[in-house]
Amino acid sequence: MDVATFCRKSRVLVVAGKGGVGKTTITAALARMAAHAGLSVLVVELEGKPGVPAAFGGSGALRYDESQLSDVQSVPGGGTVRARRITPDDALLEYLADHGMKRISKRLVSSGALDVVSTAIPGIRDILVLGKVKSLERQRAADLILVDAPATGHAMTFLSSAQGLMDAARSGPVRIQAADVVEMLSDPDRCQVTLVTLPEEMPVNEVVEAAYALEDRIGISLGPVIVNACLPADPALERDPEQAASEIGITLSHDQAAALRSAAEFRARRFRLQEEQRGRLAAELPLPQLQAPFLFSAGIGPEQLDLLADELAAAVGRLPDEGARTSLSRPTAETSSTTPVDEATP
Repeated sequence: MDVATFCRKSRVLVVAGKGGVGKTTITAALARMAAHAGLSVLVVELEGKPGVPAAFGGSGALRYDESQLSDVQSVPGGGTVRARRITPDDALLEYLADHGMKRISKRLVSSGALDVVSTAIPGIRDILVLGKVKSLERQRAADLILVDAPATGHAMTFLSSAQGLMDAARSGPVRIQAADVVEMLSDPDRCQVTLVTLPEEMPVNEVVEAAYALEDRIGISLGPVIVNACLPADPALERDPEQAASEIGITLSHDQAAALRSAAEFRARRFRLQEEQRGRLAAELPLPQLQAPFLFSAGIGPEQLDLLADELAAAVGRLPDEGARTSLSRPTAETSSTTPVDEATP
């Protein structure tokens, strides 16, 4: 599949996953990939973390006002990446100002009552944030809006809050806002979720449960699952280290050879476990997989980000052209043991 086509499948892409799986890094890599394809991208961050700016070579956390992370001069494909943080308080103040209540918003800030108002109704804080995302989507603020969602547990509450408020509120502006958000979340042309996981047992278990819960409880469309930090296959690990060293004129001591054999066995064992979990994920969750490589680096900067973006673009290129989408259904015991890993993964 063409990368630009993939990135235009939905105007809002919510990136979610268990804490520690690299969700923010993948969000930044998807932004870079889309920019390489010539798209304008807006990254929306919710928790004040510095990961996205750092990946683009910046520093500090994002603010409510947009900041430019890359422009047409710095991106080979000619796209742009902007980013901003959306908080419930800032979204509420902007909503009040846009509806002719700027004086009230100033009084709320000066009196310290802002937190009371923004938490007066259960779920209202999430609606304020999602309402702002919906507003940006309607305004066509970018070709692709990437939302770096909270960790999976909070993300479920975050994305289901609108439906809960619709059920609780019979009328009024809160219900109208909630209905608008539900309309966006349930339209796959406007919003989809892509889940990020590691090729390990617990993250795979959680991403499978999250996928079915998102579709069953919220009715949101799911994109490919991104399996992060995957080790590449390395045939060299199967060779005897002493023989390989001697071929290039190096003589290893007994201890050195033993240490290399132990390291190769550990790496091979990790790779087997990884492939086992990727196979189980494919069997239990009938969604395409995109594979992101394990990076042997202490941090994520522009160089590592470009590598991740290129690898994700290559994985997208191996996806088949889009056909009719089918809803998720849990595989039976007969099919789960025979379902192969998706062809889009190396």
